[in-house]
Amino acid sequence: MAMIAPPAMARILLCFFVLARVCASTGSQPSVDDGQSFFDVIEYGAVGDGRTDDTKAFKKAWTDACKSSVSMPIMHVPQNKTCLLQPLVLRGPCNSQNLTIQIDGTLVASGDPSAWKCDKKDCRHWIMISDVDGLSVLGSGAINGNGSEWWDHSLCHHHHVGCGKKPTGLVIDKCNEVRLSELTFKDSPQMHIAIEGSTRVTAANLTITSPGHSPNTDGIHIQRSQHVLVRDCYIGTGDDCISIGQGSAHLDISGISCGPGHGVSIGSLGKHGSRETVEDVHVRDVHFVGTSNGVRIKTWQGGKGYARDIVFERITISNSSHPIIIDQFYCDHEHCKNQTSAVQISNVTYSQVNGTSHAKAAVELACSETHPCRDILMKDITLNLTVKGKETTSHCSNVRGRRNSNIFPNISCLEEDEDL
Repeated sequence: MAMIAPPAMARILLCFFVLARVCASTGSQPSVDDGQSFFDVIEYGAVGDGRTDDTKAFKKAWTDACKSSVSMPIMHVPQNKTCLLQPLVLRGPCNSQNLTIQIDGTLVASGDPSAWKCDKKDCRHWIMISDVDGLSVLGSGAINGNGSEWWDHSLCHHHHVGCGKKPTGLVIDKCNEVRLSELTFKDSPQMHIAIEGSTRVTAANLTITSPGHSPNTDGIHIQRSQHVLVRDCYIGTGDDCISIGQGSAHLDISGISCGPGHGVSIGSLGKHGSRETVEDVHVRDVHFVGTSNGVRIKTWQGGKGYARDIVFERITISNSSHPIIIDQFYCDHEHCKNQTSAVQISNVTYSQVNGTSHAKAAVELACSETHPCRDILMKDITLNLTVKGKETTSHCSNVRGRRNSNIFPNISCLEEDEDL
């Protein structure tokens, strides 16, 4: 009998060892150890056929990825898989501050609101990521909220649906150092993305779409968050492309293509007499196409607080109804009383705003008599009427500020200042 050389014997033993590991792991859930960095939801039991509920598999994959001690764990949704998810919370804190959720397939919600497994009176979110630092959510895939049935007003009478409490697609809640990029968001029942109570968040190269008639489907909503960067996104929805709410500060928004939708809005602020603040917002290089508004600040009578240190620059507008708006008398489907207190609006700059207005009044500045808008600066603005042969106008009340001579339509309440 021939003797087996030691190197050959070692190779044979190694093969048996690998084969034993493979056989032992077949049909079982992946284990977490220091060497595992890739957590594929399919390996955790997700089917990915668009019909089977894959929520449990996502929870298991998240738990292991979040607990992993490797430096850069990745929770992965592969291409050509469509994963049906019920309302899902992915909660931290996690061991790694370099955790990635890579979505190359599609996440889809049930199209039947009565099939959603959430509180019958209040279904506030579909996917929420909470208390996670150093998170990236990216990939070539899509997040489809399947919201068309939620948009039907008759559903307000459905036993399972709370009127006005439709779920937001993706909520980033109390997170720091977050990056969202490359993904496509589609047809959320309500807002597509909400950034709440978070700091140092970047949302870049996103595509967000829903029909122009879909109610309350803001593209990105920012609230109680600071140091947020939104850049190079295409957003077309039935509500604000980007909305900025209470407690937001140090926001940089650029390179946005917006339409259809209600434009970029700060507010509404001060509802029901509340004190709310927004400051240090820079919106630049935004193109509006066929939107109902362009750049807008809206506050309620009776509110308190401020919106200040805001810059809108290099804005192009094509056939929007109301390109520039400040409205301190905002009232959305309620009976509103005249009140003297107001959210103070100050230090707002509009620079290089050009394009066409569908409505005759291209600039509307309606401010409070007791709390006038202060330090409003306008320079290099040209807004023509879409209809040839007619000119745009402006409306201006209780506004203090300055403008240069290159302004059309004329805004008579602002003092001319060629030093601008």
